Amino acid sequence: MSNEELIETALKAREFSYSPYSKFKVGAALLAKNGKVYTGCNIESASYTPTNCAERTAFFKAVSEGEREFEAIAIAGGYDGAPTEYSYPCGVCRQVMMEFCNPKSFRIITAISKEKYIEMTLEEMLPCGFGPSNL
Repeated sequence: MSNEELIETALKAREFSYSPYSKFKVGAALLAKNGKVYTGCNIESASYTPTNCAERTAFFKAVSEGEREFEAIAIAGGYDGAPTEYSYPCGVCRQVMMEFCNPKSFRIITAISKEKYIEMTLEEMLPCGFGPSNL
């Protein structure tokens, strides 16, 4: 799957965001090594603490269905659903990625559009990360 196709899927997933408080809608598309794509959106709660990011929603869906090997994730978000800046994964999401992904090869694509995006490895985004290999 191309970066552009993965980004398009993330942009569509963003439409399902439940973000009545922040109005910041985020969508994610997680590509498993077998080619299957899992989507996620951010889901807010009035008490904020149980809020879940789009990235973790996609990972938790995938893992709950038995998936354990991942290749890339595309993330697109913005106020009122209009991506105008790059939306990077929070620290908690990066830590979840460390649990399931090879930091040297897992690609994180943060996008404003299919034409305008930045791609980094997890290792570039989370240098000196702590994961299962550290135990």
